[in-house]
Amino acid sequence: MDFSELFKLSGLLGRFSPDGKCLASCVQFRLVVRDASTLQVLQLYTCLDQIQYIEWSSDSLFILCAMYKRGIVQVWSLEQPDWHCKIDEGSAGLVASCWSPDGRHILNTTEFHLRITVWSLCTKSVSYIKYPKACQQGIAFTKDGRYMAVAERRDCKDFISIFVCSDWQLLRHFDTETQDLFGIEWAPNGCVLAAWDTCLEYKILLYSLDGRLLSTYRAYEWSLGIKSIAWSPSSQFLAIGSYDEKVRILNHVTWKKITEFEHPATIANTKTIVYKEVEKSPSVETERLSLPPTRALASSLFSTHSKYNIPNAVWIWDIQKLKLFVVLEQLCAVQSFQWDPRQPRLAVCTGNSKVYLWSPAGCVAVQVPLEARAQTNSCSLTNCSVSAGDFQIVSLSWHASGDSMALLGKDNFCMCYLEREEIK
Repeated sequence: MDFSELFKLSGLLGRFSPDGKCLASCVQFRLVVRDASTLQVLQLYTCLDQIQYIEWSSDSLFILCAMYKRGIVQVWSLEQPDWHCKIDEGSAGLVASCWSPDGRHILNTTEFHLRITVWSLCTKSVSYIKYPKACQQGIAFTKDGRYMAVAERRDCKDFISIFVCSDWQLLRHFDTETQDLFGIEWAPNGCVLAAWDTCLEYKILLYSLDGRLLSTYRAYEWSLGIKSIAWSPSSQFLAIGSYDEKVRILNHVTWKKITEFEHPATIANTKTIVYKEVEKSPSVETERLSLPPTRALASSLFSTHSKYNIPNAVWIWDIQKLKLFVVLEQLCAVQSFQWDPRQPRLAVCTGNSKVYLWSPAGCVAVQVPLEARAQTNSCSLTNCSVSAGDFQIVSLSWHASGDSMALLGKDNFCMCYLEREEIK
């Protein structure tokens, strides 16, 4: 495993392009685009104000920079550096901005969610979608990019509209049996749309593309309900995380619960493998834990019940066997974790200067080198020295190849390079 030098960063705004060739990062009002392999600066753009959000187009040819405070979006071209576009929402304001799946339309949500404005980069035409609902996830695109679902609120009632993304024509419009719709998300195959209610009402509804209600699921009543949901890549399972600290798995045939995973304060099953982070000498940069653990180690781990602080633990479940497989207990609260896109390998960060990797073969914790100089580029930023103790990793992002990832801190970021055969 190897690390690059540190580079300056603002607002955790570091994004790989969809094709994996470029890495975009922001430093205040400057957008820096680097070659993802060499980290050489390819383009440097200057925006009108401090950048608060960036997003690549699906074909990696454009990148948008949103400045919500000024109600402005600027779009830059990688192929034509001299070309740029500015979208000014004016007095309507701006609270969210995103690309359409074709990478040629931008959807801006105005303040107070009065409307969504669809701007075309090709024809310069403008379309409007009224009554968008202010909720956690109010816009959802199918994976193939053909359809868009929008959560709406009209006359104190929730609705969902489904649009065809090719011409933005309304395909379906229907009301939902929710008190306060909180979010919507398509299954990866684009056949089913999940809509869930506010945490005050445990209810998740499954709709077909034509707006038919396929099923409604409720686990319990009179208590805080759904916290988050996630579809399996195959669309065969829907995981529902709840405030009772359980994850329930629904199947795609009957939409009934097939199992539920608990997160107890103690682990009683001696077959469950537990990795526990232990502080050692600062000179030790890499710690490896073998799998399976030795008999003596296993005995010491499970002779008494181990207690867990939930924010510090990562639970990994075997879906084929529907049972708990591994628990990672960290010293600090987990800030972010993400699966390797190419193999069963999980990266975890906890707000310190280490990156943690787990795979079925074992677990490893690696310290970012103690001294790394924050590099600059042609934008004439000031050089500075940064120690690894000051570099606190609070977010991470895998490259599409699975061979590297960006480690993001509050003011800096670096690249971490991995060999595919390092963890088997």
